[in-house]
Order: sequence, then C-alpha cells, then structure tokens
Amino acid sequence: MLATALIWIAALLAVIGPLPLTVDGRRHNLKILGLFPHPGISHFHFFHPILRGLAERGHDVTVVSHFPDKSPPVGYTDIPLTGKETLANSVDLKVFENRRFYNHFLEFFLLYEWGKEACNHTLRSEALYKVMRQKVRYDVILLEQFNSDCMMGVAHMLQAPVIGLSSCAMMPWHYERMGMPIIPSYIPALFLGQSEDMSLGGRIANWISFHALNLMYNVFSIPAADALVQYKFGHDVPSVGELVKETTLMFVNQHFSLSGAKPLPPSVIELGGVHIQKAKPLDVDLQKFLDNADNGVVFISWGSMIKAETLPVAKRDAIVRAVKRLKQRVIWKWENETLANKPDNMYISKWLPQRDILCHPNVKVFMTHAGLMGSSEAAYCGVPVVATPMYGDQFLNAAAMKQRGMGVVLNYEDIDENTVLKAIKKVLEKQYYDNAKMISYAYKHRPNTALDTAIWWVEYVANTEGAPLLKSSSTYMSRFVYYSLDVYTVLGLVVLTSVVTWGLLMRKLKTATRNRGTTKVKSN
Repeated sequence: MLATALIWIAALLAVIGPLPLTVDGRRHNLKILGLFPHPGISHFHFFHPILRGLAERGHDVTVVSHFPDKSPPVGYTDIPLTGKETLANSVDLKVFENRRFYNHFLEFFLLYEWGKEACNHTLRSEALYKVMRQKVRYDVILLEQFNSDCMMGVAHMLQAPVIGLSSCAMMPWHYERMGMPIIPSYIPALFLGQSEDMSLGGRIANWISFHALNLMYNVFSIPAADALVQYKFGHDVPSVGELVKETTLMFVNQHFSLSGAKPLPPSVIELGGVHIQKAKPLDVDLQKFLDNADNGVVFISWGSMIKAETLPVAKRDAIVRAVKRLKQRVIWKWENETLANKPDNMYISKWLPQRDILCHPNVKVFMTHAGLMGSSEAAYCGVPVVATPMYGDQFLNAAAMKQRGMGVVLNYEDIDENTVLKAIKKVLEKQYYDNAKMISYAYKHRPNTALDTAIWWVEYVANTEGAPLLKSSSTYMSRFVYYSLDVYTVLGLVVLTSVVTWGLLMRKLKTATRNRGTTKVKSN
C-alpha cells in the first residue's frame, strides 16, 4: 500500500515538476547573480552584506565584481573582474582648496567617464564571458544602478528579474525608472548638498540641478551605454533607457530618520545601515583610552579614501592646537606613524574600527567628511557630528544631519584653530546629543533588520517571477503626462479660448451698441 502511494507521488511529481515553494512560501536554493562593474570599494560595502546574507540563507550567489570575498560562505561564488585597477584608494586634500559652485556638474562628467570605462571593461571581460557561457537560468539579478546601466543589457539577455542597488541616495535619473515624482521643492538633488528646508534661491538651484543632471544623463550616459551594449549583443537589444524601466525593485542605502521622509513607491526599499554589523572587541590600548576618558572623546575620521596626512600644514597644525585646548580626549585616524606636536590627549592610528568606536558610550563628537557609511554609523550610535563634506553625496548627508539637529557643518575652506574649537563645543551642547539619540532610536527600531528586509524582498521577487504587481504604470508615462501637463494644457486652452471668445463677443456687443446709438442720433 505504501509502495503504491510512493509510486503515485513520484509519478505526480514527474508531471508537475519539483514544488517551487516550501511550507513558509519561500523557494530555497535560488540562483542569484550579482553584477557590480564599478570599481569603488565604498559602494561594495553596501552590496556585500546582502550578497553574503543570501548565500548564508542557502541560496546560490554568483558575484561579478572587483572585490572577491576573502572567506566566502557556502553558496557564494566570486567571478572576479581582473585586468583593471580599482579606483584610487586615496584622495589628496589639496584638490578641495579651490572649489566652485558648479563643481557638481563637473562631478557628473567624472561619473560619466567612470561609467564608460567600467562598462567597457566589464562587457569585454572574461568574467562576463564565463557567466554568459554557463547559460544558467537565474531567478534574480542584483546589480548596481549608479553610472553603469549597461548591465541592464546583460540582464535583458539573461531574461531574469532585476533588483537595482544604490549605495547612496537616489540619483536624479533613478526617479523616472521607479515611477517616482521629482519634487525639487523639498527633495534635495544628491549632488547639490541641500536639506529639505530650502530658501527660494535654494529651490531654484535644486530645480535646475535635478532636471539638468537628468537631462545630461539621458543625453550623454544612455547613448554611451547603448553603443557598448549593442556592440556586445547586437543592435536588436532595446535602448538601455527603456530597459531600466524593467527594474523590479530598488534597494537604497538610506533611511528616513536621517535623510527625511519621501514619497517612495513599494518598489523602492530603504536599507540604510545594512552594513552595520555586531560590535567587535577593541584593541586593548584603544579600549583603555576610551574607558578612561572622564570628559568624553572626540573621534576624527574622514573615511578610507581621504587621507588626513595630506592636509596642508596650516590646517593640520590648527586642528592640533584646537585639540590641545580641549579637555576631551581625541582619536584621529591619521595615516602616518607620527604627528608633529601631537598632544597628550590624542590617540592616532592608520586604521580604526569606526562603528565600534562610535558606539562606545564615551564618544561625544564625531568629526567626519559625511560619507554615507560613517553618517549612517553616527546615526545608528547616536553621536553628534561636525561634518566637513568634500565631494559627492557628502554635502547632502552633511546638510541632512544639520537639518536634523544632530550636527553642524564646518567647511573645509574654513578650518582653523578657532572654527574647529567652536564647532566641537557647539555640538557638545545637550540639544545635539538629544537629537542624535532620537535619530538613533528611529534608525535602530524597525519591523525587521535591514538585512532580513533585503533577503525577504529578493525571495519575494523570485517567488513572484519579477513581482509584476509592484510595478507602477507611471514608469511608462512621459513626464509630460505624469505631471498632468497635458491636462493643464487642455484646461489652459479652454480657459484661453473662453476668455478670447468672451472678449470678442463683448467687443462686438460694444460695437453694435455704439452703432445703434449713432443711428438714433442721425435719425433725430
């Protein structure tokens, strides 16, 4: 009897195929491909935890990138992009001495060149050739949407649903593809560096930046990507500008507690802080330095790319003199063994565990360049900041923290002994501490962790074969129709026609009345 039942079950499975879902509704052992052509390690810090997390949940994850995992979990397979150097891992601070108001437009062309190089290299790479040759049917493709939309051509050829990832706030050109409204009155453009609270002049500049950068992307970046993709796969491949509209979901490295509330469709998921891991033990000497700081600690770090040792002597000495006047202890990420005139209350090191230091209860101030990873960690740990933005989205992050009341902005050009001292003392005031802790509470308290949220959505997209119900029909509308400009045009024409018609009628009536009056006078 049992044998007969088993035979019937086997026959049924042979007809209908393997059951795609488990009891909890999840498909196990998904085939997932990650495509990350941009050679920037800070970007990959956002992607990597998601990719590892998926592998640790039992999925098969293949990753094409410049940054192979040093200890990959079971199911995580790297196909490294070789033959091209990653972006320069250090920035000389001298380049920020003479900045102009139009620098964000120059940065766009830098991204444009990076994008062309990354796309050209990846599309011609042995790594991509290997992926295409394997002819695996992937359930989901995760790829960065930054300046490398050429990867949408690869996804089109592989015929798999796409989840886009943005390691920073959404770019101006991301809004249309996700069916989101561009509202420059309170949503600041990434490159400009304003908060939600803008003056009239700020809103004008923001409007111009949003639409100009979006136009520049469509005029320069899309045709460049099309040329590369069609050279690789043939002229039958649709334009990248159309393919990006097929993006099922977008993971964004932001959270409303820090960047502000926005009208996000269900297809845009905030995952800010997904890179923040559990605390690790500190070095013994560093732990003692922190524990014994009775008056608190000021932590100075400008990230992995900006090297503090390249500071001009005048600015370096100004910071050192300011530190000597503080009663707090200071930890400075300094990329040299020695520091001239180093004060007794300062600890220096080439590398520091930023997240673990920030969450120590004695850390009272974080002097930062306002990179998004560091800003997220400051929000997570609830530490007030003195932000000195240098480039990219750092101005946006700095403005957001200032607007939230958890920090002040100290421009690089303004660094001297008194401004440094004034900025630190300002954020030591209780209101900044209270605001930082309020943001920290909102940043930490979520229905699920950022990583669990990411994994849930990846599995959802796979289980629904692209989550078609998430897609807004507005994605395929022109901006003219999306903002009802066609309706306004018709209504305007109706009003104009009515006004003109009434004007002509009144004119004729007035003329007729005048003529009638003239006729009566002549008769008399």
